[in-house]
Amino acid sequence: MKFSFKIQQYQTDAVDAVARVFQGQPYNAGVSYLRDIGNLPSTPQQISVTQSYEDGTQVEFQDALDDSGFKNEALQLTNEQILRNIQSIQNESNIHQSTQLVAPLGRCSLDIEMETGTGKTYVYIKTMFELNKRYGWSKFIVVVPSIAIREGVKKSFEITADHFMECYGKKARFFIYNSSNLNQLDAFSSNSGINVMIINTQAFAASMNEDKNVEGRKGDAAARIIYTKRDEFGSRRPIDVIAANRPILILDEPQKMGKEDSATQKALKKFNPLFTLNYSATHAKQHNLVYVLDALDAYNKRLVKKIEVKGFEVKNLRGTNKYLYLEDILVTPQKAPQAKIELEVAHNGGTKREFHKLNVGDNLYYLSNEMEQYKGFVVSEIDPFTGILTFTNGETLHVHDVTGDVSEDDMRRVQIRETIESHFEKEQERFKMGIKTLSLFFIDEVAKYRQYDEEGNELLGEYGKIFEQEYLSVLNEHRTLFDPDYLAYLDSVDVHNVHKGYFSIDKKGHSVNSSVKRGTDLSDDISAYDLILKNKERLLSFEEPTRFIFSHSALREGWDNPNVFQICTLKHSDSTTQKRQEVGRGLRLCVNQSGSHMDADALGDKVQDINVLTVIASESYAAFVDSLQKQTEAVLYDRPRKATIEYFAGKSIKLDGRTVKVDDHQARAIYQYLVRNSYVDEEDNVTKEYREDAQAKSLAPVPDSLKPIEEGIHTLVQAIYDASVLQKMFADANKPKVLENPLNGRFEKAEFQKLWNTINHKYAYTVDFNSDELISKAITHIDSELYVSQLQYAVSHAAQRDTLDADMVRSGDSFNAAQTRTKTLKHAVYGQVPYDLLGKIAEGTVLTRHTVAAILKGIKPSTFAMYQSNPEEFITKVTRLIKEQKATMIVEHITYDTIEGSYDSSIFTAEKHGLTMDKAYPAKKAIQDYVFTDGSAEKSVERKFAESLDGADEVFIYAKLPRGFFIPTPVGHYSPDWAIVFHEGAVRHIYFVAETKGTMESLNLRPIEKSKIDCAKKLFAKLSDGLVTYDHVDSYQELMNKVLQ
Repeated sequence: MKFSFKIQQYQTDAVDAVARVFQGQPYNAGVSYLRDIGNLPSTPQQISVTQSYEDGTQVEFQDALDDSGFKNEALQLTNEQILRNIQSIQNESNIHQSTQLVAPLGRCSLDIEMETGTGKTYVYIKTMFELNKRYGWSKFIVVVPSIAIREGVKKSFEITADHFMECYGKKARFFIYNSSNLNQLDAFSSNSGINVMIINTQAFAASMNEDKNVEGRKGDAAARIIYTKRDEFGSRRPIDVIAANRPILILDEPQKMGKEDSATQKALKKFNPLFTLNYSATHAKQHNLVYVLDALDAYNKRLVKKIEVKGFEVKNLRGTNKYLYLEDILVTPQKAPQAKIELEVAHNGGTKREFHKLNVGDNLYYLSNEMEQYKGFVVSEIDPFTGILTFTNGETLHVHDVTGDVSEDDMRRVQIRETIESHFEKEQERFKMGIKTLSLFFIDEVAKYRQYDEEGNELLGEYGKIFEQEYLSVLNEHRTLFDPDYLAYLDSVDVHNVHKGYFSIDKKGHSVNSSVKRGTDLSDDISAYDLILKNKERLLSFEEPTRFIFSHSALREGWDNPNVFQICTLKHSDSTTQKRQEVGRGLRLCVNQSGSHMDADALGDKVQDINVLTVIASESYAAFVDSLQKQTEAVLYDRPRKATIEYFAGKSIKLDGRTVKVDDHQARAIYQYLVRNSYVDEEDNVTKEYREDAQAKSLAPVPDSLKPIEEGIHTLVQAIYDASVLQKMFADANKPKVLENPLNGRFEKAEFQKLWNTINHKYAYTVDFNSDELISKAITHIDSELYVSQLQYAVSHAAQRDTLDADMVRSGDSFNAAQTRTKTLKHAVYGQVPYDLLGKIAEGTVLTRHTVAAILKGIKPSTFAMYQSNPEEFITKVTRLIKEQKATMIVEHITYDTIEGSYDSSIFTAEKHGLTMDKAYPAKKAIQDYVFTDGSAEKSVERKFAESLDGADEVFIYAKLPRGFFIPTPVGHYSPDWAIVFHEGAVRHIYFVAETKGTMESLNLRPIEKSKIDCAKKLFAKLSDGLVTYDHVDSYQELMNKVLQ
């Protein structure tokens, strides 16, 4: 299996933010200089062989006598120009303005803030290619705080090499700094391509006392080597060879690299960096911030998994010192809710713990074979909405409460069982989608999972035995609920092969506890990380039977497998920071068997239904989430808190590719709009009403004067801090779930079957419009709307000094100080990559090259000239503008036909994810007992609509249509929301298909979405001969207006 990568806008924005800081810097593909090649042996080996790439796929021959080198060109911009560029980028992104350059390492230090799991490493690798393409810089050093991160970065370079070759037409030469292979530094210096050295701080963070940096002294030998003259390196100091290249430093997790006066920070200055880029989710020290994507942004943009937490609370009930564990409340339409509870039962051979399903009236005293401690425990109520079981003696248990005589072993068994339950629950659906499901256990002692006998043979430890017992128990209990294909997959693998341990290995080949580096709780064991990373892709394949992984908690930094869906820490974690680190191991969006990320492009609205990380905690849900929320809030970007006129005034908004500022008049109008619609309260806080309307896509339309900037206005409002979003980020996995939601008797009624049989077809469409009409409209649209940003460059003029000496030439000081002026680049040959202009636009718009050529030929010369300024932006924006015109024309020229095939009724019951009771609406007239509506808002548009349908006398039967039922359109699949049957005689249109996703005003912002709805209108009008009416409504009252017309 091989990971596939694609260009994503938020990552491109992060790369562009850094590259634009240096706008005005002239392109220079490496400045040549005379390298110090050191003292050569009396009979030097003239040709040496060096690996070009860390994986050994390519070698290059190096002439030991060749003293030519290539270093990064110095920055020609003044500090004022750099600061101006930074402020411009900050202004466009509404980031707090820097008042001065912060430059502890090189000419400037830029901060890029990206949440864990959003592709930080990918972004800085792409940034290197972009800086090389725009300015010619080619020497980079990636500095990391640990061996785990270092090995992960190396792996990222390996798996992205082909992707970046495709994007930029070249590969980066990367290697890990190794003090026993210093010749790599000569290759780094002499090669003119993109060269990257990856180094961990332990390799150079030694004492800066020159007297101590000599052979034979105690201390960190490897760290000291970089500062000492080495005989085997021609009596040169490695640090001097590195510094001569004037490298660009990239610090990965700089907050872990010591304070300002630490040995690490002092050592970093020795690298002589041109400038520094800092990448982290949590910057401890602020420099010049140019890009922000914090935890809230990543969650709201659905770039990471949604987190749910299974917590456990140990309670002591009155009258019992024995064991009770409420595992779940089971909800099925055919039966009253049941409580699944584990209790102790007396048998002839002693007491044994057993699971029982309880109904109201069941008596634990009799179920336990009359054990005294359960006297008085009779079930009086089972509430699936709150997840509470109540006994007649007044005692209560929440789901996952454990009571009585609970040992450490009991808790760990409960955690392991719950991890397996959660795994099976998710795996069945993901198996059908080609997504491998992994669960990760962190333990603090290897012997609890794996032991060895006297002959050295592997034996299962306590956790290994518990796992196998509980795995078989849960599998057999759920066997009848699983699909045949999935069950066959489960039965094809023996229980011993579904779990595996990844640990440090000793000299005998035995798994051992990972040694922890001083001052942390993390390991530096390279052999363990090598094993984890080597198996990263293999673990994602169904051919690999391992699905449950046990690893030492000290190795957690090495785990970032995207298909980890459960994380269980079988140890008590008191550290809040540690909780966030452990959760971070599973945040990445999953991939399928093709290596494609299952993101919003692949899954649409389902992205955070499929991408859910369940954390099985060793404490209560409330305690775990409370500390996790506090830690998350502490590291969030400092967001505005109030929606005031002052907040909006002067803010930047993107409008058709241009950045425009909100003026004072507009700021007042925005504020009045918010007040008028109760979207801000008396203290200027954004209200719950605004958040709910935004989620339901039913925001009130803005006044006409603000229409052009409507999208930007809502982006600004949603950037205001909202504590409730933090609460939504973490779901309670203890909430009871609806196990199944089958079709009921209403589905079979003749009236509903008539509606269903009318719409239940597979469809095909033809669009027959005049190409000349599209060409004409597209030309006009592009000429009026296209805007492409231009590049700038600096012209530097310097004369050679009147007198020169050898030292001046060697040090590069043979010219007088340069004078600089900045110009706009009118006719740039943008980079070194040839663009297939027609091919790219034709591919993006699904039009022929001939049609695209006619459009480009027809636009004004001044419009087409923008291509030279910025080809990538030109291609992206022209593609979007053509697609918008195409979408508006489609409706006029589309025709639909039915084709062979129809939908099976099972599509109504296929979606099982996220069916928690708090989202379930117990319906009275629907074809299923529960209706699950979109959005978490209690009174979302869909929830209110379902309640209105149930309460209306005119409505006979209705169905919430599943996402699997869709209509193909030229701009993407479209799924309507509801199918409704009215009582005959009560309304004019008895059969109705309705759409309730937002208001038509909000859809006007998205012409492509509106086109989908218009296509659906045409389809139902033709195929039903007027029997079925289709329309968009945002309330039941509007629906009644339509059916009575």
